[in-house]
Formats: sequence, C-alpha cells, structure tokens
Amino acid sequence: MVEGFLKAQGFDTVNSQPGSHENERVIIGRRANGDQARIDLAAHGSSTGFADLIHSNTDIAAASRPIKDSEAIELNRLSNSRNAGSEHVIGIDGIAIVLNPVNPLTALSTDDLARLFSGDIKNWKDLGGLAGPVHLYARDDQSGTFDTFKELVMSSHGKSLSPAAKRFESNDELSAAIGQDPYGIGFVGLASIGKAKVVSISDGQALPLPPTVAAVATEDYPLSRRLFFYNKPDEKNPWVHAFIRYAQSPEGQGWVSKSGFVAQEVVAVQPTVPADAPESYRQLATHAQRLSVNFRFAEGSAVLDNKANLDIERLLAYLKEHNKLDKKVVLIGFSDTKEDPKRAELLSKLRAMAVRRELNKGGVLFHDIAGMGDALPVAANSNEGRMKNRRVEVWVY
Repeated sequence: MVEGFLKAQGFDTVNSQPGSHENERVIIGRRANGDQARIDLAAHGSSTGFADLIHSNTDIAAASRPIKDSEAIELNRLSNSRNAGSEHVIGIDGIAIVLNPVNPLTALSTDDLARLFSGDIKNWKDLGGLAGPVHLYARDDQSGTFDTFKELVMSSHGKSLSPAAKRFESNDELSAAIGQDPYGIGFVGLASIGKAKVVSISDGQALPLPPTVAAVATEDYPLSRRLFFYNKPDEKNPWVHAFIRYAQSPEGQGWVSKSGFVAQEVVAVQPTVPADAPESYRQLATHAQRLSVNFRFAEGSAVLDNKANLDIERLLAYLKEHNKLDKKVVLIGFSDTKEDPKRAELLSKLRAMAVRRELNKGGVLFHDIAGMGDALPVAANSNEGRMKNRRVEVWVY
C-alpha cells in the first residue's frame, strides 16, 4: 500500500529495502525532478505502534485492535483519538484458528478454544480428535492479534493463556510451525494461514462459521476484527492525511485484499438462510441477495460509528452503480438479548431506521424496513458478542 501510494503521488521509482531490524522496511520514492520521499515501516505489534504515536516517534500507528482507554488518555491531550479524524478502519480481518492438516477436527466453539489455550484440555481425544498432547502456539504480548484473541476468547470465558504456549512475534512463523506439528493449534490473521488447516468457529448458540470473505466482511464470523490506522488528533502533516485517504480509496482497498485481508468494498452474496430464521426474515430474504456490509451499534444506541459513516458512502455508490435506488433495498435490524423482548424489537427497528435515514439523503427508496429483535444471534450475548448481535443487514432485490 505504501509503494502504491508513492506511485500515486507521482514518484516514478519506488524501492523497498530491509530496515535496521527484523520486520522493518524502508520505502523510498524518487521523482524524475530529483524529489525524494522516504517512509519507514516497522511491524512489531499494535502496542508498539500506539506507544510510538504517543511519544511522537511515528506519524501513523497501524493496529489490529481498537485503541485502549489507557492509550487514548495519553493521546487525547488536545482532542479525541477515537473521532473520525484520528481513527480509521482500513479493512477487516478474521483471526483464523489453525491446526495441522492431519488433525481431523473441523469445528470448535469459543469455549473449546478457551479451555484449550488455558491448558484445561491437554489431549485432543477430549474433543473427539486423535489421541495426543495439545501443543499451543500464540502471538506475543505486543501483538494486536493476541490482544484480540485474549478479549474475544480467553477473557470472555474467564481464562488466561497457558504459560506452556510457545510465543511468536510473526503470524507467518507461527503458521509455519503449526504445519510441522501434528498436535499444534494456533491463531493467526487471514493473510498468514499458509498451508495450515482452518476450522470453523461458533460462539454461544450461533452456528459454526469458517472465516470466509463474506462472513468476515459482515463481521459475523465470531473472531472477526477491524484493522485500523490511527494518527494524532491534532495532525497537521498533509502527507498523513493523503495516505489515509489513499488507504480508504478503491485502489487502497485493493491493496487490503491483495495483502490477504478483507476490503470494505460492497459486493452481493447469496447466503444460506438459517433453518431457524423467523418466517418474516425468510420471506424478505427469498429471491434477494445480501450485501457484504453490516452496520453495528453501541449498547442502547442507534448512532453510526466511524466505519459506518464511510460504509454509507460505499453503499450508496454500489446502489447507484447497480440501479438499486428505487425500492430494491431491505434493511433488517437486530438487537442483543434484552429482558423485555419488545425493547429488543424496538431497538432493532430503530437501528434499521437510522441506516435508512442516512441512505434517504442519497435518494434511496426502500422495499422494506424490519426489526427482528434478538433473533438469529451470530455470537454469544456477552461482552463483545453483544455488539456483533446489534446490527443491521442490507439485502437487495
């Protein structure tokens, strides 16, 4: 992406060379008139990126997790590091659970994962696999991948990572090690699966899902996560803003896909309607296609987040290009579980209406708007899972 950006800025020659340390690169662009630009890239984990941003040692921090409250407090000296000018979602990733190809298991629950990685399950036969010791492979403590796995799997089940786990700075190295160990299990980003075997994952009562492009794009896959760029809230450097605009552009999103992650482009897919779906949902989904964009919301809220506001622009462009502006769109809202089912249904409808309001500004007329309450959860209704269940799906005829 950095090389593509420099070329888009008119640098005719772009060279990339190793930096002074492992997992570092130096990218240099040169124009015909002699102008030169240099960008230093260091990949040592999300936490190091935030630390360098706080101490003014970097212009942009790339992260595979949101900024922590403690980091935001350090960075928020002048304004909010979580606003649209500082926090930028540039793609979606799924944490893939990888096994050696000889392992016969095809699906695991997040509860299984928590018991495995805490060391509670020590032999594969306890999960119906071939008898043999469980060997754990995990990212190191600086890794956003580890932070996300810890939050989505370990902490949500009250577990901690076993000290017996072998730790890696690199996703690729971890995946390669799994390929050599018949008893190994690990977690990596989608771009680093390599020759390892991927299993489907379930959370709560939801059905197991593999980390397919569609399931990750909609963030329905239980271990999906957003990929971010952060800059200082008071950033004045025009090159920083130009690079982030490039990352959000169709060309920049193309590099997200080429890197093995999931871009935020809007595409139509034909998913299987769950057997336990409400009849009203089945009727709406019949003969329609689902779009690869979901809108998600904070607890009790119908306010769109930073990602959603850009997704509205992408969705409008898709609807205009495919002639779907006039009564071809269905919005289906969902809620997490509430004590009062009527409140869940109301919130789900209000969220669909919030998306409708923004799309109306672009001239969209709707086929239908529906609120399904807490039906069809995609994750357990606890902690992070609740946010995944608070969503609006987009279907088109």
